Amino acid sequence: MGESVFALDIGTRTVTGIILKKESHSYKIIDFCIKEHKDRSMHDGQIHDVIEVSRVIKEIKKALEEKHGPLHHVSVAAAGRSLKTIKGTAEINLDKRTISNEQMVKHLELSAVNHAQRLLVSNDKAKEFVDYFCVGYSVLHYKLDHEPIGSLIDQQGDVAGVDVIATFLPKVVIESLLAAIHRADLSMKALTLEPIAAIQVLVPESMRRLNIALVDIGAGTSDIALTADGTVTAYGMVPIAGDEVTEAISDHYLLDFPEAEQMKRQIVNDGEATVTDILGFQTQVTLDELNEQINNTVDELAQAIAEEILTLNKRPPRAIMLIGGGSLTPLLPKLLAQKLQLPINRVAVRHMDAVKDLITTEETPTGPDFITPIGIAISAIQNPVQYVTVHVNSQPTRLFEMKSLTVGDACIQAGIDVNKLYGKPGLGYIITVNGKSIQLPGEFGKAPKIILNNKRGTVDTPIKAGDIIEVHKGSKGSEPYVTIQQLFGDIPSIRVYYKNEPYDVKPTFKVNSESVSPDYEIKDRDDISFNKIQTVKDFFTYVLDEPIDDAGFYIFVNGNKVLLNDGITVTVNGTPAHPDQQLKDNDYIEYGSHIGPTVNDLLQTLNKEYWYKINVTFNNKVSTLRKKRIVIENKQGELHESDSLSLGEEIRLTEKKFEPFIFQDIFRYINIQTDRMRGNYRLMKNDVPTQFDAEIADGDRLSIKWGS
Repeated sequence: MGESVFALDIGTRTVTGIILKKESHSYKIIDFCIKEHKDRSMHDGQIHDVIEVSRVIKEIKKALEEKHGPLHHVSVAAAGRSLKTIKGTAEINLDKRTISNEQMVKHLELSAVNHAQRLLVSNDKAKEFVDYFCVGYSVLHYKLDHEPIGSLIDQQGDVAGVDVIATFLPKVVIESLLAAIHRADLSMKALTLEPIAAIQVLVPESMRRLNIALVDIGAGTSDIALTADGTVTAYGMVPIAGDEVTEAISDHYLLDFPEAEQMKRQIVNDGEATVTDILGFQTQVTLDELNEQINNTVDELAQAIAEEILTLNKRPPRAIMLIGGGSLTPLLPKLLAQKLQLPINRVAVRHMDAVKDLITTEETPTGPDFITPIGIAISAIQNPVQYVTVHVNSQPTRLFEMKSLTVGDACIQAGIDVNKLYGKPGLGYIITVNGKSIQLPGEFGKAPKIILNNKRGTVDTPIKAGDIIEVHKGSKGSEPYVTIQQLFGDIPSIRVYYKNEPYDVKPTFKVNSESVSPDYEIKDRDDISFNKIQTVKDFFTYVLDEPIDDAGFYIFVNGNKVLLNDGITVTVNGTPAHPDQQLKDNDYIEYGSHIGPTVNDLLQTLNKEYWYKINVTFNNKVSTLRKKRIVIENKQGELHESDSLSLGEEIRLTEKKFEPFIFQDIFRYINIQTDRMRGNYRLMKNDVPTQFDAEIADGDRLSIKWGS
């Protein structure tokens, strides 16, 4: 024979009892009983009157026992709206150290959960850690120096942090359930959450990776659960549900509340109803007429549900399932689809026919309000949730076994912040590198020592009922161990040649004015000088200990300092080199003495031309005509292009006004017997007669023609 289970769904308006039997691969409903509360003994999923609720439970128990014999154990569910979801944050100072293992990350996560728990408790001063059960958490972001990062392992920075979202169940919810069923002479066999119970029977495990919203619309509240990646990711609640619609009907048609509720159900089922108001007048109301009157109220309900879904999920889900008696409210699926911009076929009311592998009777309700009781019963068989008691540092700690429990879960429930039990960091060093003060942090303090049943464990070690856990503060961290090599890293050496002699060029280190090797272990307050040989100047200064003069060759032109060259004949691989030129492996370096630049070097530096020049043709022969355009003088007089300049001397540079070339200028560049120029002759420019003082230009053709 299969296993039978007695389950209760304790709702705001009604209590449903059901006996379910496991048969091979299916479940069979043996019997059920539904009773309404006579008073407002429940409010928003929380029992407010234990005695009244236990009375209703006793009535249901008695009715079922008359047919099926004694009932001693019951499975119940806590409302999803009872859950508290809180964001927590934790940080740790790295001081340029790195997090090297997953356990340190896990400890940081648990510290963030502990922070969320403290925030939850701080909102209710009368509560303590033990008054809430953590039923799970998810990491939102890892952060390095306050910026999001994918992983903290082996990352270097100043501050590492993590943000989590943690979910807690108030202990009072469980205790009130226990009190009510104990008064009805029952013991709790298993516990689940209502949204998980409904999802258990509506969404196959293979489909739970999809982002789906389940909305259980009851009398007083609408409970929301969201799935993604195979699990329930968020819970929520809005304090609007079926009663608001009933109240709108009551107000419009002048009916008392029970009659308005009955009218709503009848019109939904039959399409119309005849009602008598408090004045005695009868009115026949059709579904279309009812929809017109309740449209605004239903729109408000849809808006509230849509806003809560978006708050929890950050975006519209792929689909929405509606259950509960309030899901039958006219217009609701259509309006909800519009609010979330979903196709109408992505919002559906799920009835009992959606529950797979369920054997029902003719009397079994078929509506969406019977799905949660079925889910509670099936969950009690498939995934029962029980209390687990362990001892943490000799203190008994009770946990709500919603998942596989670990040492970390026990520490959270016991109010232990594992991250604060790390030993103190080791003392750091303050050193000086090339005149700059640098701090070398000590090592992280050692992780807390966790003992589980006299054996070493971690925060991820699974636990079971009766386990004994001890958590001891970690030991102090060590002082820094850093060598010169570790501080500066690998700096490759190169080989260069000077005067055909090889030199291995590598960094030089001195500590407190004494040369040291790369494996020197740095001590507190060491004064370190580090010279990295990179340039020609570095080579002469630090390798040869012969600093070169790199002030450069300069003069003053019209009072302004002009640098002509470096004044040093340094060559690298035969090419003149600047003192700041970078050296490479196998470079050949040569070094000479000062050289004196010429006037022509000065003109090249200033990007100026010494001559005005044109090319002309005279009697078919090309000649270049020149005129000075610049006059350069020192204290001794005028200088010419090839004249040398002296370091630091003062030069006066004057630019002459341009005067055009004339025909007679050609005679300074050609040999012609001017005494023969008697008799008749003609001066020609570009085959046109001209005169001696006529202006000429580049490219002109000049000639003299004799005779008449």
